[in-house]
Amino acid sequence: MLSIYNIIGQELNSRIDEFSHEVVIAQIELLLSYAKRFYKRQFLTRQVVSNNLLQQIEELLNTYFEEDKLASMGMPSVHFLAEQLNFSPNYLSDMLRTLTGLSAQQHIHKKLIDKSKELLSTTSMTVSEVAYQLGFEHPQSFSRLFKTKTSLTPVAFRQAFN
Repeated sequence: MLSIYNIIGQELNSRIDEFSHEVVIAQIELLLSYAKRFYKRQFLTRQVVSNNLLQQIEELLNTYFEEDKLASMGMPSVHFLAEQLNFSPNYLSDMLRTLTGLSAQQHIHKKLIDKSKELLSTTSMTVSEVAYQLGFEHPQSFSRLFKTKTSLTPVAFRQAFN
């Protein structure tokens, strides 16, 4: 890596010919390729840490749901999870996508749908009450998300379950 920086420095300082610009660009592309390699490789070598990360995310979401923060604070955001774990939102999403095939937002939605299925199947709450309890401002938004993720409306799910 240091030699790449040296080559770039030499080319910028001497500008020997018309190819100096192309050489600098090629060296920068090489640096970016190394950066991509290291970025991807870290996901492969962090299996133990990754399993711990999944457990931490599950615990965070479970705590968030159990403490009824949904109704008062709304749905947890990717930014919230990343902040709690001291990661950037993009890094968290990349890690989750590598581990589970789902982005952080998809992971949150999956957890939310699981919780809504539990409420719809074990309580007599109306769909609107479930929506509000899960942090939705509008029951229609909840119904739309539920249908998108399950191919059933909340009412149809409840009827099929009962």
